[in-house]
Amino acid sequence: MRIALLGPIAWRTPPRHYGPWELITGLLADGLTARGVDVTLFATLDSVTTATLDGVVATGYEEDPAIDGRVWEAIHVGHALARSGEFDLVHNHLDWLPLAFSAHCRAPMLTTVHGFSGANILPAYQRARSHFVAISDSDRSPDLDYVATVHHGVDLAGLPFTARPAGDDLIVFGRIHPDKGTDIAIEIARRAGRRLLICGIVQDQDYFAESVEPHVDGEAVVHLGPIGPDRRAAILGSGAALLHPIRFAEPFGLSVVESMICGTPVVAYRKGSMTEVIDEGVTGFLVDTVDEAVLAVARLPRLDRAACSARARERFCAERMVSDYLEIYRKIAGH
Repeated sequence: MRIALLGPIAWRTPPRHYGPWELITGLLADGLTARGVDVTLFATLDSVTTATLDGVVATGYEEDPAIDGRVWEAIHVGHALARSGEFDLVHNHLDWLPLAFSAHCRAPMLTTVHGFSGANILPAYQRARSHFVAISDSDRSPDLDYVATVHHGVDLAGLPFTARPAGDDLIVFGRIHPDKGTDIAIEIARRAGRRLLICGIVQDQDYFAESVEPHVDGEAVVHLGPIGPDRRAAILGSGAALLHPIRFAEPFGLSVVESMICGTPVVAYRKGSMTEVIDEGVTGFLVDTVDEAVLAVARLPRLDRAACSARARERFCAERMVSDYLEIYRKIAGH
């Protein structure tokens, strides 16, 4: 079976620090290749993969301001679809743009919906010649038909279990944006009497300046900035808990899964996929308010970090994700 993985080009695959779509596409490419599948990954030319790499742009447009993402995404998609007849299936991880040209794809197309940026992009999905996979049941649109839900899987080897946290620190991990509730996490940590470590890129500069930065003092609230793969497990494993007080319906939540795999439980707002990803009382607690979150922090000693890690490793390993997609490929491509 020959598979084309049409990856995003905002960041390198795998990403140096941030880039969840690139991370999953890269893990899938390498995992399929290890199973003997002939995989071509269409990504930035500086990407690192065991699959065959093809592409048109040197590096991610979020990493080089000279690269116009709108232009190069279109060129990238055009290049991949021009080769589509060489494959048994094209697996799209690049949102709506390839769907607009799916009629020109000369192989069956499968699209993993990594999340909808808004209802305005739905027409591209509804008109497309593509099968769809959801990354959580909660993120399924009632306007689309799906062949399956496939929860993300991650590289367990890069996320070793940490039996004892370094202290009582709480961690917030991900892009700094109102959706992610970084300011809410600051309030939860303050009321719980815990230090907060903030990790992630600043995606909304005004929000950071107004609602986050004034609280960063290097003591009670520490901003560590983006954390790459080399430090990710050490930071996540060092905490007593990950806070995830989101304001939006999170489609999946990779940092939540990564934290749990390291043995660090999660206190998350009960929105989006959190009820699917978190096993209440085993890998964390689901809450609805700051008050409930503070109480959940006090209940953290009741959780067994080894049990937290074991449950997350069972549910969210990359091998399981690869197997799920292989089964879908065989059904669609007839192999």
